[in-house]
Amino acid sequence: MGEAQVRSERRGRIALLTIDHAPVNALAHPIRVQLLEAVRAAEADAGVAALVIAGAGAHFVAGADIREFDAEPRTPLLYEVLGRIECCSKPVVAALHGSVLGGGLELALACHRRVAASSASLGLPEIRLGLLPGAGGTLRLPRLIGAREALALMLSGDPKPLSWARAVGLVDAESGATPLLEAALAEAEALAASATAGASATAGASALRRSSELPMPATLALDASFLAEQRAQAQRKYPGVESVEAILDCMTALGTDSVDEGIRRARQWFERCRRSTPSRALRHLFFAERPARSVAAARAVKTVGVLGAGTMGSGIALSLATAGYEVVLIDADARALEAGVKRLRETLAASVEKGKLEPRAAEAAQARVRPSGDLEALGDVDAVIEAVFESLALKCEVFAMLGARCKPGALLASNTSTLDIDALAAASGRPADVLGMHFFSPANIMRLVEIVRGRHSDEGAIATAREMTRRMGKLGILVGNCFGFVGNRMLYAYGRENQLLLLEGATPASVDEALERFGMAMGPNAVSDLAGLDVGYRIRRERADRPRDPRYYRAADLLVEAGRLGQKAGRGFYLYPQGSRKRVRDPEVEALIVAESQRLGVARREISETEIRERCLFALINEGARLLGEGIAASAADIDAIWCNGYGFPRFRGGPMFYADTLGLATVLEGLERYAREQGAEIWSPAPLLVELVAQGLCFSDRQTRPGATAEQPR
Repeated sequence: MGEAQVRSERRGRIALLTIDHAPVNALAHPIRVQLLEAVRAAEADAGVAALVIAGAGAHFVAGADIREFDAEPRTPLLYEVLGRIECCSKPVVAALHGSVLGGGLELALACHRRVAASSASLGLPEIRLGLLPGAGGTLRLPRLIGAREALALMLSGDPKPLSWARAVGLVDAESGATPLLEAALAEAEALAASATAGASATAGASALRRSSELPMPATLALDASFLAEQRAQAQRKYPGVESVEAILDCMTALGTDSVDEGIRRARQWFERCRRSTPSRALRHLFFAERPARSVAAARAVKTVGVLGAGTMGSGIALSLATAGYEVVLIDADARALEAGVKRLRETLAASVEKGKLEPRAAEAAQARVRPSGDLEALGDVDAVIEAVFESLALKCEVFAMLGARCKPGALLASNTSTLDIDALAAASGRPADVLGMHFFSPANIMRLVEIVRGRHSDEGAIATAREMTRRMGKLGILVGNCFGFVGNRMLYAYGRENQLLLLEGATPASVDEALERFGMAMGPNAVSDLAGLDVGYRIRRERADRPRDPRYYRAADLLVEAGRLGQKAGRGFYLYPQGSRKRVRDPEVEALIVAESQRLGVARREISETEIRERCLFALINEGARLLGEGIAASAADIDAIWCNGYGFPRFRGGPMFYADTLGLATVLEGLERYAREQGAEIWSPAPLLVELVAQGLCFSDRQTRPGATAEQPR
């Protein structure tokens, strides 16, 4: 990666300024300094008639340098640079390709004309980081394309293709078959010609069309119902962030603010949002979710076997097929195989109907899946992902078979959510090829995959699993091997407190509602009903180290034993009348739990929402600290990414470990010690790492990995 720079060169009487800051030309401080200097120099040069601003590599500019947001702003600020570009006395043309996002789009808006290649993708995704466009985008964009389109773009955070940008007037010209730079230089030359001495005042003004000076299109004004609709959509999509109101405030003030007032309003909001905890949390996750680097080369994979055609297996097969892999879907049960193929076909059809997939792409994905009931079909595959029933004995049999049948060098992965990868590796007879790939259900939708390193997994196998998850568009996070790995081991600590709270006096609804008000996508009892209560029941019985406490998950076990398996049975912790997914409180469940409390001698009492939240979340955080201290998780950021992507932890809180840092680890430790006194010291024993960090006055973010960690190193 070379030094960040803005290259300036002459192309006849046009100054070509190229932003070169790999990989995405982020507008870091050095780039802002150099760009400002280059614009000033070109304007002062009598031989320069116009300017073109372009980006090196695959993108124009994909935004600001997000790493700078954690420090105090350094001048020149982006809005100052863009104001200088817009006020330039010579025409400035933006040559757009690849990502034109955030500050990159604001830069394009400050130019007098925009020429784009077909690859251009334009958007203002600042809201995804709890921010808003702070360099003039809230003023310039609505004057170019109208307030309604501008507001929708900013509140959605989603990029748009060139076809949309051209239709709304955001882009002035497409390069088409002409190379982009050639088209942009020609546009600059034409503008320069119209602005030269002798041209009419009207032509000169047209060549220097400044977006901030354009009138607001009266026909595209905002109305109350549209504002309410946009606010509601944005708050559902980005809960907990202040930037929704910030954007709305800037946009509704367009009719009364001067340009300077509008810039000042946006800057004030930007700084307020930048310092807010939700924005810091979202920026933390932005980096936590960046693809990790592999230390070895990935093995070549063209064909993947998926063993098991149930809901999980067919979902994995679909993810692989839509990513371009040839898939052999295996199930010895002919009816299960037929059902899996039907499920896959119906899911593809639904994706086409919703506009998420082109018909040709769906047909191609379907054609890549070859169903078979013959295990010999796995002999030539490059990788296998096992997705059979969650039983260690059964999976060991499967891996013994795979080790014998699959070709040398084939990756052997298990989709187990809790079981010992080393036991499966030993059964295979080729442990270097074995690891875990724990997909989350539904596998074709959920983004997270825990890649589980076994004691003998080789680096090439790990690199291969990383590449497969990347190609499927998923977030692969490397973790160590233990019961439940990272996500589910923490889930059992979180769920333990939920279950104890039910016996002690809370209701399923009071626990779920308390945690949903905190921001969890679903409460733990509603999640159990969705997943199927029998799934956890079977997993707990696979555990050799299951706690002997008779209260342990007793409420959930009680419901399974009563035939209440969750949504699929129409009743679990809640009732689901006539196949509905809408939960209804059931007095019968609450009566069953009360009776069980009496049988176990557990005294019942009123339990506050504060206690519910603290006990569930402190238990979750404490288990995360144990995993971090043991090296099962390489970093607090990995834990946060896992819980925000796999378990519905609120993104605006940054994940459980980031949330703990915002509370203060001393506060968490005090809470653990308090509950140890009240509930029993053993289950509330603080993780050694937590105690150590509090003693040192540090946070989880200060301790990203433990020396000798078995999981991924910091990235």
